[in-house]
Amino acid sequence: MSQALHPMLNTAIKAARAAGAIINRASLDLDLLRVSAKSPNDFVTEVDHAAEQAIIETLLTAYPGHGILAEESGRAHGKRDSDHVWIIDPLDGTTNFIHGFPVYAVSIALQVRGQIQQAVVYDPARNDLFYASKGRGAYLNDKRIRVSKRTRMSDALIGTGFPFRKGDNFKRYMKMFELVMQSCAGVRRPGAAALDLCYVAAGYYDGFFETGLNPWDVAAGSLIITEAGGLIGNFTGEPDFLHQREVVAGTPRIYGQLVQMLSPFTRVIKEVEAPEGPEAKPSPSGAAEPGAHEEGAPPAPARKKGPVRLRRADVEAEKAGKSKAGTGPASESPAAAGERRDDTQDDTAPF
Repeated sequence: MSQALHPMLNTAIKAARAAGAIINRASLDLDLLRVSAKSPNDFVTEVDHAAEQAIIETLLTAYPGHGILAEESGRAHGKRDSDHVWIIDPLDGTTNFIHGFPVYAVSIALQVRGQIQQAVVYDPARNDLFYASKGRGAYLNDKRIRVSKRTRMSDALIGTGFPFRKGDNFKRYMKMFELVMQSCAGVRRPGAAALDLCYVAAGYYDGFFETGLNPWDVAAGSLIITEAGGLIGNFTGEPDFLHQREVVAGTPRIYGQLVQMLSPFTRVIKEVEAPEGPEAKPSPSGAAEPGAHEEGAPPAPARKKGPVRLRRADVEAEKAGKSKAGTGPASESPAAAGERRDDTQDDTAPF
């Protein structure tokens, strides 16, 4: 390395290369791999475990007081209450790896009091090392990288990931895919989110979006993107993407356009929001399914339903008053009848 690296970044690079050596040796004879499924279409191999163990041993040997959050072992290692937490994906793209498709990577990030400070993503098949320290820029091997200069969505190449786990909302994704694909120059899906984020940082992609991701999938790539001049957030453009299971990233201009398109599909639904319209369908997260009101049309965000409670109270008061006066439904004004209809419909609405 031509520039002096932070000692913790140097340790992370050492750990990533150790894991990469294990992965490369295993790739020479994939037929001998023992593969098991954590869930349908979500695989883990002995290589994942061996690579993760090598990373953890390297990190904790250097920093025994640090915490660990790893894909396969969770928080079983390190100090749980440490301000320094290493977030590890030993083999991002396991499905690619077991099929011999050479798109996978090791991802290691250091989070200090909630902020990502150091990041390494290592592609062992190409010997490509992406890395960054907060405030010191992003690099590929020994060369500084920057996001692309493209500003128009019609010129942009966008990366994504397809939903593949049981319970993923595939219809919701297809609506997003349709909106983005019809607006950009092309969409790509290699299958390793950590590398996808690095490809945005290096200018290979102009933007990226995906749902269902975990912290270890995006932690390292997020710092590499921001240090390369890009932006990253959740679908509404907020910075809490790490635990929201949705991420959008890109050049500043492309990022803004992607957020505008994807914000109606966010899983971040406030409690005061509820579906409106007889055809609104609940999603697995309990929110209205975006676009459910009109197939193929751009979805609109759910609106607040606070006035429903007030109308119900007014109608009940009006009912009580009319009962005492001996009036019946036939004497109600058209406006009161309309409110009675609204109240009847809202009896089944979720609160």
